[in-house]
Amino acid sequence: MGLGAYVLWGALPIYFRALEPAGPVEIVAQRAAWSLVFCLGILAFTAGLRTLRPVLREPRTLGLVALAGTFIVANWLVYIYGVDTGRTIDAALGYFINPIATVLLAVVVLRERLRPAQWVACGLGVVAVAVIAVGYGELPWISLCLAGCFGLYGLVKNRIGRTVDALPGLAAETAVLFPAAVGYLVYLEAMGAGTFGDGAQHSLLLVLSGPITASPLLLFSAAARRLPLSVIGMLQYAAPLLQLAVGVLLFHEPMPPERLAGFVIVWVAIAVLTVDGLRNRQRLARRTA
Repeated sequence: MGLGAYVLWGALPIYFRALEPAGPVEIVAQRAAWSLVFCLGILAFTAGLRTLRPVLREPRTLGLVALAGTFIVANWLVYIYGVDTGRTIDAALGYFINPIATVLLAVVVLRERLRPAQWVACGLGVVAVAVIAVGYGELPWISLCLAGCFGLYGLVKNRIGRTVDALPGLAAETAVLFPAAVGYLVYLEAMGAGTFGDGAQHSLLLVLSGPITASPLLLFSAAARRLPLSVIGMLQYAAPLLQLAVGVLLFHEPMPPERLAGFVIVWVAIAVLTVDGLRNRQRLARRTA
């Protein structure tokens, strides 16, 4: 289930390319709208609609859910824009950088103290971005936006706590976004700029963006309850690795030396974080034994 979740996430660039000529904003709106429909359908089928009531009735939780929805939509928009404009590799880099961004957010927002190895990993992440920026003459803004948005999304979900499960959480997030998403889609159709209805296959693919969005999350949620956190931490790199492979092998995006050097530095940073996390977990286990 864990591998299934990350393989689906890793293959998303292929799916989004198949949604052309729909633009990034239209795809995000369709994705939000059909995700809600799919989530509500699953909740109704499993008699889980009652799990939505505490989320929607509690003002603080609802506010945090709305904020999480804003960050995840920004993440979706930048990601789809990157895929549509031939920057899938930059998108993959963003998800490699994400663990480093999460550590930095823990310092800046939560005032957590980092271990020396974590500082080393963060420094390597900054060096990697600098190498790519110097090589290209501009910041890899797609990578940074994706890492930042998803890191902030994770931070907000952390503040919500474990009181909201994955499926009702996604349903609540998309419910908050649903009016704006449908309003935008109606506007597109009224202006004659929408692509829904441009062929049965294209329309079906847009509808399926809901299940495609929710299914990996459900698989991940099921796997996370059964696997050690260390295994989940290792699995998370399967998705950007697949995205990188799709960008290079299927979309034939360039991988010049400066971009490759940036990736290698990021991978070293990830290795430092992973080894430090495993050692820290072993130390904690020995103390509590």
